[in-house]
Amino acid sequence: MVQFAAIFTSLARNMSSKGGKKNRLDVGRETADALVKEARKNEMMLTSSGIVNVNKSNNMASVYSKRGKKGTNQDRFVVWEEFACQDDMLFCGIFDGHGPWGHFVAKRVRELMPSFLLCNWQETLAQRLLEPNDELDIDGCHCQYDIWKQTYFKTCSAIDQELTKLPGIDTFYSGSTALTIVRQGDLIVIANIGDSRAVLATTSDDGSLLPVQLTVDLKPNLPQESERITQSNGRVFSCHDEPGVYRVWMPNGNTLEGPGLAISRAFGDHYIKDFGLISEPELTHRRITSKDQFVILATDGVWDVISNQEAVEIVASTSEREESAKRLVECAVCAWKRKRPGSLMDDISAICLFFHGSYPSELTI
Repeated sequence: MVQFAAIFTSLARNMSSKGGKKNRLDVGRETADALVKEARKNEMMLTSSGIVNVNKSNNMASVYSKRGKKGTNQDRFVVWEEFACQDDMLFCGIFDGHGPWGHFVAKRVRELMPSFLLCNWQETLAQRLLEPNDELDIDGCHCQYDIWKQTYFKTCSAIDQELTKLPGIDTFYSGSTALTIVRQGDLIVIANIGDSRAVLATTSDDGSLLPVQLTVDLKPNLPQESERITQSNGRVFSCHDEPGVYRVWMPNGNTLEGPGLAISRAFGDHYIKDFGLISEPELTHRRITSKDQFVILATDGVWDVISNQEAVEIVASTSEREESAKRLVECAVCAWKRKRPGSLMDDISAICLFFHGSYPSELTI
């Protein structure tokens, strides 16, 4: 495996060379793209329902998706074990498209995110190494998180710009959410754009599993989101036929075909980017301990009908971990039929990422 120190030492040397920034970015993206191809070749990357467990490591991801009743399945996802050729790193993401071209947008974001993130992570590492009087403690939580935070902001901005260049795909009225996690050793960094949700299952003192919601569903009526939208001359309200469903709308006098947008952050949807919609991620991080068992990443098709506690119990009680994501999705399908019999079921997708080889003996499920 490529050693961590060797990667950023080499990159720092390239950063200090006489080549221009554009050349460095081109080289970085070429390197990242090559690593993506290598990961696919070695079956370290998963983009369809299944499992990833390279070399029987403690990381094990179960993934499953089911099309709803609204047409094409617009959910996409990716899991990449040994991310950036590092034994202790993993990347996974789930993307929920919307609009006429939402499935294409979600697919393109899924394709761009790993390579762009890797490229920008390498560059950020190299820049930190070159900073005078700055000791790069690569094992320090604050330093690691700060590097990933800078990396994510650059990556998401670049992806949203890249989407405007897609030939034959309209990202003006279509877009995608994005919920991703990077695990680096015992650190996880969660980046959220939209209303997919990450829920952690952790062990309480009495041995029971408790859900910890790691992300906020970024809806337009959240105070901080609504304030940004209204300050940008956008509007936030719910229609009479959808009570409680708040959407972002263009200012009075502007025309729009179809409904407003029910999320406050997304890739694409460029028609409303001047009115408060952003593609900037909300980030958080956590140190994984022996008490933390797994994390669930799922699109809103799950959370619309399944509570955090129910989701944790469903996954934990599944006899084979490999089947955990499928069982969670199937339970959500049943819940849609029971709780929303007159509604068109949404697309439903989930990733279950396990942190340890087995559950502790004292765990009660």
